[in-house]
Amino acid sequence: MPALLLPDWPAVPGVRAVCTLRRGGVSAAPFDSFNFGQNVGDDTAALLQNLQRLTAAVRLPAAPQWLEQVHGIDVADLDQPGTRRADAAATHTAGVVCAIQTADCLPVLLAAADGSAVAAAHAGWRGLAGGVLAHSVRALRTKATPGVALQAWLGPAIGPAQFEVGDEVRAAFCAVDAGAVAAFSANARGRWLADLYALARRALAAEGVTAVSGGGRCTYTETDDFYSYRRAARTGRMATLVWIDPRA
Repeated sequence: MPALLLPDWPAVPGVRAVCTLRRGGVSAAPFDSFNFGQNVGDDTAALLQNLQRLTAAVRLPAAPQWLEQVHGIDVADLDQPGTRRADAAATHTAGVVCAIQTADCLPVLLAAADGSAVAAAHAGWRGLAGGVLAHSVRALRTKATPGVALQAWLGPAIGPAQFEVGDEVRAAFCAVDAGAVAAFSANARGRWLADLYALARRALAAEGVTAVSGGGRCTYTETDDFYSYRRAARTGRMATLVWIDPRA
């Protein structure tokens, strides 16, 4: 059975979500376990077997709607035909599975409190600074019951003690939010340690989303559970999924 991380957000009627860990899947060199990557040369047979294992374990209603992630801010409307070249996705259709792949970047799940719509976002620093969470929240609101509250879950990402960045990253955030300076601390190497979780919470709060769960995991240091691009550039990916269960 695959090892899975379940979001610790408040239960929403009919909404299901899950994040894969790196244990419990089919091995395929150079990866040792439960990989959902899209690297050139990945073993497609092993990826398919891992998807089959995940589908059986959580009773997925359909194949995940994978995105061509480009570290941008576009949100795919999964209720309409069109491009999947985006870093977030939203739907109000039961049985449609929003899917994000990460290995240090922050996966963010969103749900309307009444279960009327869900979304998922890939929040690397570029997308986060550019406004991918604001765009995701606004897209979700167009699909959810008018006026209903939204909630978010922050999945596993590189932790604030490990995410070293340069001046240009700090400047990109502070240019649009002066308060973002609090999410950066100087290190002994003359660079900055960035807290993706704090930056995401600020972005969500600016859009009126204050019911935020999750955060606190570190993909770089928790080697048994997570893949990490910074730890090994040739690496697998975790999958973070959210959907409205048509059987609910």
